[in-house]
Amino acid sequence: MAHTELDLRERRALEDMLNAKMPVSKIAAEIGRHRSTVYREIKRNFFNDEELPYLNGYYGMNAQKYASDRRARKRKLIRLDDLRSHVIAQLKIGWTPEQIAG
Repeated sequence: MAHTELDLRERRALEDMLNAKMPVSKIAAEIGRHRSTVYREIKRNFFNDEELPYLNGYYGMNAQKYASDRRARKRKLIRLDDLRSHVIAQLKIGWTPEQIAG
């Protein structure tokens, strides 16, 4: 089975079901994911505010932003300008991605 990340629709559904006090195993069955995926998602993207603790919880929109930010940190061509310009220059002269990586 291919690795697929949760999308905004699934995260919003997860938020709604958590607010309805559904057990995680039922939430996982509803959105078609393994329950460990749901537990991991809640743990990674749980909103915690120490000044206003009544706002603590899982919010689908925040979770989507947190996940997008984590993915962006990993992208070397976005972060490293010199590397990006080198790769673009090599692609323009006809090199394959495998040749550039080598």
